Amino acid sequence: MSAALLAGALLCANNASAMTMMQAFQAALSNDALYQQAVQDSIGGKEYATLGKSNLLPNMQANYSSSRNRVDLEAPNVLGQMRTTYPQYISRSSGVTLRQTLFNMDAWARYKQGMAQTKYSDENFEGRAQEMIVRVTSAYMDALFANEQVRIMKAQRDMYAEQKAVNDRLFTGGEGTKTDVLETQSRLDLAEAQLLEAEDNRQTQLATLSTLVGEEVTVLDELAPNFRIAPPPEGGFEAWRKRALEENPDLRAQTFAIEAARQEVNKSRAGHLPRLDFVASYSRADAETINTYNQNTVNRAIGIQLTVPLYSGGSVVASSRQSVAGLEKAKAELQVRTDKIVIELRKQYAAVLSSVTRIRALEKAVASGELLIIATEQSIKGGVRINLDLLNARQQLYTSQRDLAQARYNYLLAQLKLKAAAGVLGPEDVQEVSTYFR
Repeated sequence: MSAALLAGALLCANNASAMTMMQAFQAALSNDALYQQAVQDSIGGKEYATLGKSNLLPNMQANYSSSRNRVDLEAPNVLGQMRTTYPQYISRSSGVTLRQTLFNMDAWARYKQGMAQTKYSDENFEGRAQEMIVRVTSAYMDALFANEQVRIMKAQRDMYAEQKAVNDRLFTGGEGTKTDVLETQSRLDLAEAQLLEAEDNRQTQLATLSTLVGEEVTVLDELAPNFRIAPPPEGGFEAWRKRALEENPDLRAQTFAIEAARQEVNKSRAGHLPRLDFVASYSRADAETINTYNQNTVNRAIGIQLTVPLYSGGSVVASSRQSVAGLEKAKAELQVRTDKIVIELRKQYAAVLSSVTRIRALEKAVASGELLIIATEQSIKGGVRINLDLLNARQQLYTSQRDLAQARYNYLLAQLKLKAAAGVLGPEDVQEVSTYFR
């Protein structure tokens, strides 16, 4: 997945004025702390296979020792009298031992457990990589929506300020009312407060994105005006559910966690089984003991060693029960993850479909709101409507514009989250979504 991520990031085009979504994604590959943590976990996890395999491979050891000895030796002489002598000599010994497992169920279980743990690590990294994509794209769109809110709040504030000037002029000329002036002033004050809140939120969202990409972000691409609705997800919900159960990396990781737990059970039960090893050794000793201090010996040995456990105080039975409980826990965790992923999949699938309807409805609402403002202005001139009706119409338009922007971002995010829940989200999907911005 990491190679695919890097390859996908190369699709990004340079833009000196604004950070594109692909640029943000590329920067997050190197700077997102959570993703880097996952990278290191993956690197460490690959070693489980090597550690497990080592239990089946030959084990060789070499040793060497050298010591200076001074002995008090009391022994009868040729006349039978006890005499004490003090011989001094240097002892040296060296050797090499080779041990190869022939039958060892503990070693075999450790090998299979190591392979399962490495595969678990790989799948876990795949899941964390997809989470990183969702995290970065969500932060990018949150920052864009915060920008959109500031833009709408500024337009609303400027509109109320302009309306306030018109009301003041009409009141001064005797054509307006004090109520119109106060209504507009009230809306203007509220708009000022909302604008300050929107600007604070924008700074927060930009800071969040900056943390992920490792550099200060000030300008982003905006949604292109020709927003398009993609075809609905193919195959219906059941097809996506089947795909998620087969390909979601969190579920696949948990199946390997179950296998690792199963091998833990086999390791524990192996405490009751014999172990058979092939053993070969070569050793050399010079003046090894007081009795042989004037002798040198060379020993070559080859054979098998059988170890049969008899009693271990009940630890084997206890550890077996403990590991069986761990296996059942891992199986229950798989069901928990499956239920959680299916719920998330259903939620995002529904969000994609409902967002399409919501976007189309809000596009109509914006168009109707623009016509309503024109009609209200004409009605005010004819004396049918009042200033408050115009303020309400403009407020309704700005609310519809804000909701439409949010619906579009939610639609794009729902598509990414749907693929993430199914376990098929990749750099090409980021590239596809980035075409909605310019």
